[in-house]
Amino acid sequence: MKILLLGSGGRESAFAWKLSQSPKCEQLYIAPGNAGTGQYGTNVDLKVTDSDGIKQFAVENGINMVLVGPEEPLVKGIHDDFLADERTKHIPVIGPQAEGAQLEGSKDFSKQFMNRHNIPAATSRTFTPGTLQEGLEYLPKAGLPVVLKADGLAAGKGVLICTTLEEAQDELVQMLSHAKFGAASSKVVVERFLQGIELSVFVLTDGNSYKVLPSAKDYKRVGEGDTGLNTGGMGSVSPVPFADEKFLKKVEERVIIPTIEGLKKDNIPYKGFIFIGLMNCYGDPYMIEYNCRMGDPETESVLPRIESDLVDLLIGVAEGTLHEKELKISDKTAATVMMVAGGYPGKYLRDKVMTGMENIRDSLVFHAGTYQDEDGDIRTSGGRVIAITSLQDGMFAALQQATADASRIYYDGMYFRKDIGFDLL
Repeated sequence: MKILLLGSGGRESAFAWKLSQSPKCEQLYIAPGNAGTGQYGTNVDLKVTDSDGIKQFAVENGINMVLVGPEEPLVKGIHDDFLADERTKHIPVIGPQAEGAQLEGSKDFSKQFMNRHNIPAATSRTFTPGTLQEGLEYLPKAGLPVVLKADGLAAGKGVLICTTLEEAQDELVQMLSHAKFGAASSKVVVERFLQGIELSVFVLTDGNSYKVLPSAKDYKRVGEGDTGLNTGGMGSVSPVPFADEKFLKKVEERVIIPTIEGLKKDNIPYKGFIFIGLMNCYGDPYMIEYNCRMGDPETESVLPRIESDLVDLLIGVAEGTLHEKELKISDKTAATVMMVAGGYPGKYLRDKVMTGMENIRDSLVFHAGTYQDEDGDIRTSGGRVIAITSLQDGMFAALQQATADASRIYYDGMYFRKDIGFDLL
């Protein structure tokens, strides 16, 4: 098969690594890719939102399958665009159509979906600029802390946890009246704060059957001890020790099955990954959010634990035969440490030369924000630069190895957290 993978981050590096191992993958293209993905296939200079350019490339290069990494092209309807074009409608796209992608694209849509299908979640209400006053009056009744969520895509930065009423009221005004997150906050979901431990469960579905992929936990705060600003993710571990068989059975019965059945009842076609963001509240799972794709950096911990042929699984999604495929998962633990640029998640340093990658001992290296310059040097281009993943027999060994290997890479302003997963040991 000739496969086109869309995206340029650590998640796509992990996908490229895994797809390239399949005997069914004859040729892999990554658009646009990064300095690391080129070792697994051919990077193509196309933006992930350039639907026309992507379709043209698919036609000219005989692409047999498209795997969409990030959420933006899915929410903007790239799957629908392929289906609507006579030249490309036969090419399976792994990732939901625009309506299904609204599970991530609109917090209000996803909350209504959860309520409609009795999926346990925090109580909430949605407000617009026209109902701002009602929102301000609702806040004292919502309890503290309270969560404010921009309805649309805000690059992972549209969720605020407010600890005082004054802060919550000020932020609600900033979001609704002053477009703090642009068009994303033209609606705001005000949600009760859930007390517990977060984790993510990933599901692959063909719209009828599904496979539950390994659980993972990511670390959002930039500072050690979970302090400082929120980021796109500073690291992850899989599996999650507290997500035992009993807990995951509750997740499947209360969240996964109602989600798959709910999509069917609502006549929403869905072929692809569903990221289920959960809070473990004293042993019971509560929904925080859906994503319409795999998470990052969780993918870098989840995919190394999948021993099955990923391309074969994706063929099952495309052909509606996923129930016939075997999903084999390693008992080992994967730990991922994300190396970031100096200044991240604020204004960060770019274009710094990276060295030392040849010194990595027993870890996988997944490039995220990197490029290769004219001299062949690898340079930094993003806030999150590179992910180091180690797969070992136990969590401590995996964390120790990933951290040690991260220390072997150098670039100006380099930073990574040395305490990923320590809260779980």
